Amino acid sequence: MTRVATTAYDAIVVGSGPNGLAAAITLQESGLSVLLIEGKDTIGGGMRTLELTLPGYRHDICSAVHPMALMSPFFERLPLADFGLKFVQPTHDAAHPLDGGRVAVLDKSVEATARQLGADGAMYRKWMGGLLESIPKLLPDLLGPLQWPDEPFRLAAFGLNALPPATWMARKFKTAEGRALWAGMAAHSIQPLGNIATSAFGIMLMAAAHVKGWVIPVGGSQRIADALAAYFQSLGGKIQTGWMVGSVDELPSAKVFLMDVTPKQIVRIAGDRLSSSYKRRLEGYRQGPGVFKVDWALDEPIPFQREECRGAGTVHLGNTFEEIVRYERNVGNGKRGEKPFALVAQQSLFDNTRAPEGKHTAWAYCHVPNGDDRDMTDALESQIERYAPGFRDIIKAKHTTNASALEQYNPNYIGGDINGGIQDVWQLYSRPVLSITPYRTSAKDIYICSSSTPPGGGVHGMCGYHAARQALKDVFRIEVKKAQ
Repeated sequence: MTRVATTAYDAIVVGSGPNGLAAAITLQESGLSVLLIEGKDTIGGGMRTLELTLPGYRHDICSAVHPMALMSPFFERLPLADFGLKFVQPTHDAAHPLDGGRVAVLDKSVEATARQLGADGAMYRKWMGGLLESIPKLLPDLLGPLQWPDEPFRLAAFGLNALPPATWMARKFKTAEGRALWAGMAAHSIQPLGNIATSAFGIMLMAAAHVKGWVIPVGGSQRIADALAAYFQSLGGKIQTGWMVGSVDELPSAKVFLMDVTPKQIVRIAGDRLSSSYKRRLEGYRQGPGVFKVDWALDEPIPFQREECRGAGTVHLGNTFEEIVRYERNVGNGKRGEKPFALVAQQSLFDNTRAPEGKHTAWAYCHVPNGDDRDMTDALESQIERYAPGFRDIIKAKHTTNASALEQYNPNYIGGDINGGIQDVWQLYSRPVLSITPYRTSAKDIYICSSSTPPGGGVHGMCGYHAARQALKDVFRIEVKKAQ
């Protein structure tokens, strides 16, 4: 590897996940000279795709299905299709089977989803239909730091639905199917569903299905990173891979540094430049639960009993609302469970580039206590077998990733925490510290742009975009209009 350490830049971004790439693009679009540095040999962070099992079977390392990719005000304005990025829409966005042959389905339209919810249909049609009138207008505020909103009254009305615990909002649903579907959506928060504001996660994911869809990138999540990088380079940006930064002092000269890393890495990389009080605040930052993941190479599609599951890009497995709540509460309390809430992705059903002709891939993970390295393969396969008898018979090969392996793959995934820190109500906007300018550090030339800043985890790039806007304003006196 040849480092470009002799050249001075206006800005250097460390880390090439969606937020690092978004920050680099925003800075480069403003006319700066920008260097993006990535520790691995390929860019992408959580957006990478590799042949983990057998030749010809392409598996997404972390992110797979992307509810927020097309909802992101930042991504939406970029010409990524011109750089090879294509998305495909599954037949059903998500399905949730229950014991006894029942199933709940999240579809592209509110009406289609409501029709399948039986006694909950009228409520869902009215409730979600009303929210969809506001959410697109609120996205710039919802996907940004805590500040005076552009739509205060709409945001207040949204908050009445989003701030209660998911366990409270479940009372809206009368059917087991409706309650289970809601639990699966809210469980993407990766925390106990009795926590305040867990409803926000469920609402946003349901809305994403109805606004843009839970889309899958053709060729794998790596294609999102590749398109972002190609656009950045087309603007004149520079990328250096294979450089795991150990200290900010080893970097080339620059006026500002943006770090797509967690508080723990900021302290390690730039601790001697930070004030002691700020470092203490970073050291008090809390991580969330980890995940355990399995990728399978399959002879055929997963043989789900329900047709709706066989046409879903994502399948949530955990049976009833009560089972999911119990499992996620145990994980949040550092305990282990035997029947995990499992998130299954079936990319190859809709993207034939993922496996050899006639063959398929599957991707699944469950939540575990932070740093827990217990092998959950059998538990995950048992949950799939529960609704797809014969699943184990079609497995050609598998690849497992525990919490420690995830952290080795990406140092930002501390203890397997893929969200860059727990996103509970206390840390939803006070990430990494409580501040009206959370992207700043105590060092005037160092900013944080990772998912450890608002609005948190997900492939949307908004953390990096907002951090870059802050740096442009502070250091270069350049005002960038908020993405709408």
